[in-house]
This record gives sequence, structure tokens and C-alpha cells, in this order.
Amino acid sequence: MHQKPDGDAMGSSLGLYHVLLQLGHKVQVISPTNWTAFLDWMPGMKQVLDYERSTNTCNEVINQADWIFCLDFNTLNRTRKMEPAIAAAPGERILIDHHQQPQTEVFAYGISDTGKSSTAEMVFDFIIGAGLGDMITTEVAECIYTGVMTDSGSFRFPSTTGNVHRLVAFLKDKGLEHSKVHENIYDNFSENRLRFIGNVLLNRLQVFFEYNTALIAIPQEDLLKYDIRTGDTEGLVNYPLSIEGIKLAAIIIDRGEERKCSFRSKGNVDVNSFARKYFGGGGHFNAAGGQTSAPLETAVEDFIRAMKENKEMLATYQF
Repeated sequence: MHQKPDGDAMGSSLGLYHVLLQLGHKVQVISPTNWTAFLDWMPGMKQVLDYERSTNTCNEVINQADWIFCLDFNTLNRTRKMEPAIAAAPGERILIDHHQQPQTEVFAYGISDTGKSSTAEMVFDFIIGAGLGDMITTEVAECIYTGVMTDSGSFRFPSTTGNVHRLVAFLKDKGLEHSKVHENIYDNFSENRLRFIGNVLLNRLQVFFEYNTALIAIPQEDLLKYDIRTGDTEGLVNYPLSIEGIKLAAIIIDRGEERKCSFRSKGNVDVNSFARKYFGGGGHFNAAGGQTSAPLETAVEDFIRAMKENKEMLATYQF
């Protein structure tokens, strides 16, 4: 899966993991980095290896693998320090992903389907297409539902097709308790995070109504003050989209070694192209990310400049 895995990366990986185990395979799930604590409840999490903490063990596993399923990332560099090991591995790499412009030459098999809500939905399709629907246990259902639910914005985003709802119905018939998943994902944070969000919305939010755009810029001092950990900023970029008229929401976080950027949009605002052009990133049409080595203040200036360059896409105001 990709570095700093979210619910879809971990959910699709663990969902496939449980099915492959039932088929008698020897399977190991590896994350390139650590992950957010609100995923720790998921079935099989105790067996997941963190590449940065167990590098030698992970390298040995990767080198011995016959098949390497690459889930929820389109290019090997999204696995951070794990990239060289995967690139050099003798096993066949199999892509299951839904991001644009995959690095197709490095994969022996697979697909990147941008029309899918999530990689977890694609893993579900893979399982059903292989005639293995009976192997979708409660544990598999919880993992897949986690991925689909989180990557579809709790079924809010346009990628939530009729097939997504039919998938959920199938999982419910298999015994899925969906409220349990929601509670574990969304009701499992610290008090500090809630106070951090209050501070962000009060002091770090800028709204550019003439461009239908909102920006949150978070200095590293805020992360330290509120003891913010991996995953605690998840979903923050979506808050400004609740403001009437906002088409583009962005968040830039000073992580010390670099500034991480996330972009969300509504309608015909293409943040994938925006992220690729200005912040060396990419993703989906309405959800993308990027990064920059520039200081936070410069990154904010760069964003505002980019916003103004795209006024025809963003603005309804007549300049």
C-alpha cells in the first residue's frame, strides 16, 4: 500500500489478505510507514509490518514473494523508502488501484480504474469475479467496507455509484455491522484533536469568496502544541467545502521536512491537474494531494498565485 495508509489502502490490503489466507497462501501485508491509530481495530492489523521499523524482515519477505499486490497506489514512489525493494523484487507485481496515470510498465498484471470509488471496491469486484464470494467473512466485509466508506466520503462523493450501494447490501447480508466500523473510524480520537480542529477553523482558515476557494495553512507549532499524530489531520480539508459557494478547498501542513498539501473540489474543478501542475502531486479529479519543500509562507503564496491563475475555473465573480 502507499505510505501513511488511509482506510482504503489498509482496508483493501487486509480484505484481500483474509481471502488469500483462506485459499492457503502464505501472505504478508506491509505498510511503507506507520499508520493512524484509528485503523488499529481492523481484523489482521497485528500482523501488518511497518517497513520503516522492520526493514530487513520486510526486504526478505518482498524478495521471496511470488506475487506482490500493489494496492491503492499508481506509482512505486508512493511507497517511499520501500520503492527500491519492490522495484528489484523478482516476483510479479499486480496492480489494483483507482488513481490516474499509473506506472503501467512496472506491473505484470492489473488495472487502475478511475471510475471506481475506492481500491476496496475493486478488491471486492476481484473476489466476486473470481467466484470467491463465499470467502467474504465478517472480517473481510469490515475491511472492504472501511475502504469504500472512507474513500467515498461516507458515500457522499460522485464516485458512489449504484454498484457501491449493491456492494454494501452484499456485505450487510454477510453480517456486516456498519455502525461498528463508523464508530471505530470516526469516534476514536483524542480530546486534543477536537481542540486542534477548533483552533484550525478559528485561526488558520482563509476564505477567498471571489475565487470560491478556502485554504487552511497549519504551522508545525500547532502540531506540536496539540500533540497531533498520524491521522489526526485526516478529513480536515473537507470542512471548508461545507461553506456555501466554495468549489476548492486546500490544506497545507508544515510537517517539518516538507509541506504536505491536500485538495478537494466540487463539480468541474479538476484538482488532479492542479496538484500535478503546482505541487508535484496528483490523485483524482475531485480529490488530490501534493507536497513542496518551500517554507509554509512561500507555499501559501504559491497556492494563492495558482488560485488566481485559475480564476476562470474557480470564480463566478466578474473581475
